[in-house]
Amino acid sequence: MRTAFAATALALAAVSLAACSSQEQPVEQADANPTGLAVENARLILPAVSGNPGVIYFDLKNDGDRAKSVRRADVADADNAEIHDTMEQSGQMVMGELGQVPLQPGETMSFEPGGKHVMVFDIAPELTAGSSTEMTLTIVGGDKVTFDVPVEAPDAER
Repeated sequence: MRTAFAATALALAAVSLAACSSQEQPVEQADANPTGLAVENARLILPAVSGNPGVIYFDLKNDGDRAKSVRRADVADADNAEIHDTMEQSGQMVMGELGQVPLQPGETMSFEPGGKHVMVFDIAPELTAGSSTEMTLTIVGGDKVTFDVPVEAPDAER
């Protein structure tokens, strides 16, 4: 009798657990932007001479609660993109590729003429003023943020 009682108790417990698990459970939404980075004012300026690199300017804000470092930029309609900065060396203004761009929580960094910017190489000929492309920034650790970049003519205001 005890064996039958124990078997019945186990069966009821299993049914109770199954009933609990069949109830709707809240589904956690994946964060669409795990980086905490926000991009504004993005624009790609096409080169004046076909075959030369274009440039992307934008404002980047860290809305997260941790410091982030951008380590890479990729542009959908280009073969290569590099994060650059303009600096003075021996009285001359020079441009060079940056390894990483750190951004503290709450900080906004402008990628602008005469400063940080993204050089865009081998742009697809289909990319014309008035169209758009996508740029993806990769953060140290592997998270990514992708955003639209409107394309402007070479003579657009920088």
